[in-house]
Amino acid sequence: MPVIFVIQGPNLNLLGSREPSYYGADTLDGLNADLVEFGRELGLQVECFQSNHEGELVEKIHQAVGQADYIIINAAAYTHTSIAIRDALLAVGIKAIEVHISNIYKREEFRHKSLLADVVQGQITGFGVYGYYLALRAAAFYTGQGGENS
Repeated sequence: MPVIFVIQGPNLNLLGSREPSYYGADTLDGLNADLVEFGRELGLQVECFQSNHEGELVEKIHQAVGQADYIIINAAAYTHTSIAIRDALLAVGIKAIEVHISNIYKREEFRHKSLLADVVQGQITGFGVYGYYLALRAAAFYTGQGGENS
């Protein structure tokens, strides 16, 4: 069964209470539980991780070597600033999808630049937490777990 790491960056631990107009009412714990269950339905083992610390996110990406078949990452604010996370994704050579709950291109100008965009397979932005489910479907497809109609 393919293993998918879902890696969440800073402030995502505040989902459900932080700026609900952008991020909705779902909590991170609830989202993680739902992603694990949805992954199981798709034939995937989903492991969720969140940190507010850049180095811990880099370490988790490094741990994916030999453990994960795919990475789904919402680096949050680090999307726009972290060369270290970008370099870690490049270094491990594992396909990744960048997810953002809000549409980063409809927000402040500084959020329009992703340092990860050119090293991930694709981006999903602006669909709320549903973006994670889209990313899991894509990961299932690209790991051979899902056909076109899955």
